[in-house]
Amino acid sequence: MAGHSKWANIQHRKGRQDKLRSKLFSKLAKEITVAAKMGDPDPDKNPRLRLAVKAAKSVSCPKDVIDRAIKKSMGGDAEDYTELRYEGYGPNGIAVIVETMTDNVNRTASNVRSYFTKFGGNLGTTGSVSFMFDRLGEIMYPASAGDADTVMMAALEAGADDVESDDEGHWIYCADTSLSEVSNALEAVLGESESSKLIWKPQNRTNVDLETATKLMKLMDALEDDDDVQNVTANFDVSEEIAAAL
Repeated sequence: MAGHSKWANIQHRKGRQDKLRSKLFSKLAKEITVAAKMGDPDPDKNPRLRLAVKAAKSVSCPKDVIDRAIKKSMGGDAEDYTELRYEGYGPNGIAVIVETMTDNVNRTASNVRSYFTKFGGNLGTTGSVSFMFDRLGEIMYPASAGDADTVMMAALEAGADDVESDDEGHWIYCADTSLSEVSNALEAVLGESESSKLIWKPQNRTNVDLETATKLMKLMDALEDDDDVQNVTANFDVSEEIAAAL
């Protein structure tokens, strides 16, 4: 068990500020529509849709937005989205994975490449950095869910592989294929989690200085601001002092 990444904590707090609330809801709705279209429109029968709805609820996405997204999947006018992953290097050689969902591949590829170029990075080929990450399920609970030992025992009994706890909360990791089952088992013991999702978890993190961290934030902000980008992950971390300065 180890303390969670300082950078991840910054992202966690930043996400809760909801400064891009409407854009976030739009991205979540897109994922809900695609998940429902690919499987059953009933979340109880569609693990991917259940996770998408849970993610939307965790940031207080209105119920009517969620319902509209599911209904859209059942109509003939739902867009066909292509899911693509881009990989590259940011400033100081930091590995970055960008997950997108787009109805225009050429537009998305051009935009993602331009962000890397503008902010001191370079886009690589598929597989160029993903070998430095593990594809896992991540379930997050607030610190109030219990002490580290209690959460660790509950997680292991639920079938999880690892837990990272600190003052901010508990991050529980499991195989990507068992996320739904582990999440359900944990909810029976610890209650509703704050989030439950698939992630790319860095195998190792590189600590960076304030200048590099600031450049990386600009790159990641630009990527996350793009309507076609769903998730951005990088393998860096920062010290307590730099975290406070960002």
